[in-house]
Amino acid sequence: MKVITGKRWEAFADENAVLFPEYQKNRDELINFVNSLKGDETIVTASLELVDLIANRFRKGEENVLIYSDTGRSITLKEAYELRKYLDFDVRGGFSGEMAKTSVLFVEGKTDAKFFKAVFKKLFEFRESQKAPYQFRFIERVFERDNFDLLRRESDGAYLAVIPSEGNSGVIRNLGNFLKAMEVFDFSVERLGVAVDIDESRESALASIAGKLSGFEHETTVRGYLVGKTEVIPLVIGLPFEDELIEWKKPTVEDLMLHLIEREGLLDRVRPGIKALNESLGRKLKPKEVMYLALSAYGHWGNLEGFYELFVMRSRFRNLKAVLREAGLMEGLRYLAFSER
Repeated sequence: MKVITGKRWEAFADENAVLFPEYQKNRDELINFVNSLKGDETIVTASLELVDLIANRFRKGEENVLIYSDTGRSITLKEAYELRKYLDFDVRGGFSGEMAKTSVLFVEGKTDAKFFKAVFKKLFEFRESQKAPYQFRFIERVFERDNFDLLRRESDGAYLAVIPSEGNSGVIRNLGNFLKAMEVFDFSVERLGVAVDIDESRESALASIAGKLSGFEHETTVRGYLVGKTEVIPLVIGLPFEDELIEWKKPTVEDLMLHLIEREGLLDRVRPGIKALNESLGRKLKPKEVMYLALSAYGHWGNLEGFYELFVMRSRFRNLKAVLREAGLMEGLRYLAFSER
């Protein structure tokens, strides 16, 4: 199966190609059309809905590809499926807008995203942006759906996108797909951060990133790796939190928050509640459970995502910087923010 998108499709459409008239077609008609395909056809289309249906059905097999005709390069339909599902990437291409300094940070989940979003706002003077530069136009629809945070710094016009990725494996998956998309769709960001938790060890976390990069031409740098024009910056989250009342098992972004609320004095305020729940439940509280107690004590009646962002924004500069330095993250975040010394 071949799916052709882009403006120069004539060069890749053979005489048996199906020029699909996507306009005035309802979803049932699209589904019926896709169900009728045998798998050896060439489909020319500008319909993202049709691409989604075809990619979902034919995402197995290296021979099933989507060709972006403007560059003549291709991605597998599995890669197209994942780009659409997890990043809502516009595989029709044709991006527009002004060029700018851009960074991307992939994180595990939405609470991680709000934590790091607040860090960039608090420490590096970024603010939410409704405008996307050329390099981010392919995922502008995601921003409209509030699936990731797009930030801009007024002083130098730098942009930064913080994108949640559904766990460690999702971060690594999005890293590979994003790098491939930059090759195929002819765009690039200057810096790409990869924030993963230490599951087994720091070495294994870094090995998972290096393993994904093995499929690309790359070289090592002082801070990470260089793939084409993009520098990949690993950010490994691992800052154990030891407390007799809290059950700590493995590093997550909650640990950073625990250290921060401790430095800000909020942890002492909720200790009586932690002790009472320990006795009532007959066990120690998990870090996320402590976060809910802290949220309540802080007087925030939203969700954890909102609490993380609010608390980081209201914390003292010296406390936030101290936690990030202790976690070994400060320099990497500074570099992604184009604020290195």
